[in-house]
Amino acid sequence: MADIKNRSAYHDYFIDDKYDAGMVLTGTEVKSLRDGRASFNDSYCFFNKGELWIKSLHIAEYSHGTVNNHDPVRERKLLLKKRELQKLEAKIKEKGYSIIPLRIFFNERGFVKMEIGLGKGKKQYDKRETIKQRDTDRELKRYLK
Repeated sequence: MADIKNRSAYHDYFIDDKYDAGMVLTGTEVKSLRDGRASFNDSYCFFNKGELWIKSLHIAEYSHGTVNNHDPVRERKLLLKKRELQKLEAKIKEKGYSIIPLRIFFNERGFVKMEIGLGKGKKQYDKRETIKQRDTDRELKRYLK
């Protein structure tokens, strides 16, 4: 089973809180995700009438799908507890916070889940600092081996 990660999320944002949200999907979307065919390019989460949605998450059409195949970039609803939704919505109203999709995975019961994070955007110099820190960690590990 595929564990699809959003690689650019930690590079572009400081992630404060993480939540596991369920996703409302069709059958062909689940089969496509099992093959690991999804892309996070430019995807983001937003609130609409108190519900959390994800936009521009690209899940490729299922190869064996018929005329019932899904639209690859449709808006998909994310499922969280009411208390978590209210907490996230209050944080979003603060300046600079956004909800970023971090990864898609299958839980132990076989359900598709999305890990989302409450993040604050990084400035350019913060990104350079992150890259520098990653390189130093890599050099340290190489030296210790």
